[in-house]
Amino acid sequence: MEKQYRNDDVIRRRWAAMDERDWDGAARLLTPDYVGAWPQSRERIVGSENFIAINARYPGSWAILVTRLVGNGDQIATEVHLANRGDPGETGVAVSFFTLRDGLIVQETDWWPEPYDAPDWRPRWVKPMD
Repeated sequence: MEKQYRNDDVIRRRWAAMDERDWDGAARLLTPDYVGAWPQSRERIVGSENFIAINARYPGSWAILVTRLVGNGDQIATEVHLANRGDPGETGVAVSFFTLRDGLIVQETDWWPEPYDAPDWRPRWVKPMD
C-alpha cells in the first residue's frame, strides 16, 4: 500500500522536487487534470504534463525556500523565496494557492509580486523593511 501524506507534506514535497529539478517527482504530486493559473500574465496551464514541460524549460536553475505554509484541509497557501543559482542576485517571491484532491494537487494559482518603491506620501506612517 502506498504511503498517504498530509496535504501540507504534499506541498512541501512538491516545492522540494521543484528545487531539486526532479520533474518526475513533481509530476507524481499532480492530478492528470491539474490546472494552474498565472493571473499576472493571464495564462492557464491545463494538464500536469504541460506544467512540468514549462517548468523543466524555464530559464535558469532556481533555489526554492518555503518561508510560509498555511492551510486548512484541501486548501494550502505558500510563500516561497527564489534565487537563481546561476545569478544569486536574481531573486523572486511567489505566493501560491493550492487545492488538493485525494492527496494530489489539482489546482494552483501563482502570484509573482514585484517590489516597488513606496509612495512619497506615506513615510510618516510607515518604516522601511530593509
